[in-house]
Amino acid sequence: MTQIAFILLCHKDPEGIIAQALRLTAGGDGIAIHFDARANPADHARIRSALEGNPRVTFTRRRVKCGWGEWSLVAATLEALRAAEAAFPAATHFYMLSGDCMPVKTAEYAHRRLEAEDVDYIESFDFFTSDWIKTGIREERLTCRHWFNERRHKRLFYASVDWQKRLGLTRRVPADLKMRIGSQWWCLRRRTVEAVLDLVARRRDLVRFFRTTWIPDETFFQTLVAHLVPERELRKRTLTFLMFTDYGMPVTFHDDHLDLLLGQDYLFARKISPEAKLLKDSLGALYAETGRSFDTGGDGKRQFAFLTARGREGRRFAPRFWEAEASLGHARTLMLVTCKKWHVAKRLVERVRQVTGLPAVDYLFDEEATPLPDLGGIQSRLEKRMRHRRALVRMLFDYWGTDRLVLCLDPASTDLIKDFYADRAQVRLLEIGCDFSDDYLIGHARRVGLAGPHSPAAALARLLPTIRYDIRFESDRLRDMDLSGHHRIRQSASPEENASPLAEFLGIPVEVAHKIAATDYLFVD
Repeated sequence: MTQIAFILLCHKDPEGIIAQALRLTAGGDGIAIHFDARANPADHARIRSALEGNPRVTFTRRRVKCGWGEWSLVAATLEALRAAEAAFPAATHFYMLSGDCMPVKTAEYAHRRLEAEDVDYIESFDFFTSDWIKTGIREERLTCRHWFNERRHKRLFYASVDWQKRLGLTRRVPADLKMRIGSQWWCLRRRTVEAVLDLVARRRDLVRFFRTTWIPDETFFQTLVAHLVPERELRKRTLTFLMFTDYGMPVTFHDDHLDLLLGQDYLFARKISPEAKLLKDSLGALYAETGRSFDTGGDGKRQFAFLTARGREGRRFAPRFWEAEASLGHARTLMLVTCKKWHVAKRLVERVRQVTGLPAVDYLFDEEATPLPDLGGIQSRLEKRMRHRRALVRMLFDYWGTDRLVLCLDPASTDLIKDFYADRAQVRLLEIGCDFSDDYLIGHARRVGLAGPHSPAAALARLLPTIRYDIRFESDRLRDMDLSGHHRIRQSASPEENASPLAEFLGIPVEVAHKIAATDYLFVD
């Protein structure tokens, strides 16, 4: 008899996780939960308290701090697999899920589907000859050692790769492995999971190798399963329905996608929008049904590919998703830092990144060279970023898998600030008030083209009062907008005075905010 042990990796939405666990265990299956150690401890405590006493729920013994593209995701999965293997001895299959997944078939249907064939479901394609990798580095994922996260330390990441290549520090793949690649959303039989865990325990060299590869959750299990399981027992597909836009971002499903999802030849789907309440309620109730039949096909991805291809060919007959998408999402918090001295704001958000781990972006609407992830071209030019600003910011939320994001804006960008405040998301503003010496203002005049290197001193003296007034006018205009969540810190204030508004702005403890506010080089010109 088939019994599934679900492996759930999650980092937010405790109520959704609780509902997911209750739904899946009510179908007679088990679930092993790994909750990211970087996430809110109160959320983890809420989940454990709600599910305590449910014999079909287990938690990992150790929680890992997870980062996209890092070994930590594989480590967290291994922790959950070990917990599930020990807690559910009757489990025949282990199914990988995320908090954004929902069932699109009944438990009864899922069990019958897994009983029909004695196989493992995992995408496992040749790493070097397949076209699975669409963008970014390829062989360097394996041949270089990766100590920096590309999303958090982009410059260091690529500098490290470049120096290793220059110095000829190329490493070899373990000789007995044929590298494979594919989606991390798999379903494996018990004997396959036991064989993988045994191999990991015996072969520490494999762990050492994958620990410093890039995005190992797309290669580790895919390679080891293919190494251990005969080809005839592999189905190189996932049982979780997921799609990507022509800009490389995951498609999010909403309330009007129910019929599409039910008609696909899959057991689960991701990503389900957190705002799609009707869809989530319908799919949640579906899993417990019995006697339900489904007419399925494999046309969802082909239809989507056809429609998006028309955009690439210049024959687009429907708005692109970012042109139709009107909101960042009401559950998200956008934190805007505004300062006329751009280097001060950049230093502040860099310290925010270092101390809190929050994703933060510099002046993306003012500087074309601002480091941004590849979002398929929407980020390529300032004009394009501005035109699709809400879609761009929404994609950044999705890219980092976060509900909280920090952006830097110039104080003159009041229309941009108003636009973000008009969104359904929670928006906060931090204004940094700086002192401006005459020398700084003269330098500012030269940077913006008001003065040249040989402008007469008398002409500069006439400019300075106007520039000072302009800066003060921008600050007054922000105050006159009477925005909720408008916080201010000042160069002339002490770290103790600045810590409180900074803590409220970031939603962090005052002592952590003080550590940021006390940065000794923050206001240095």
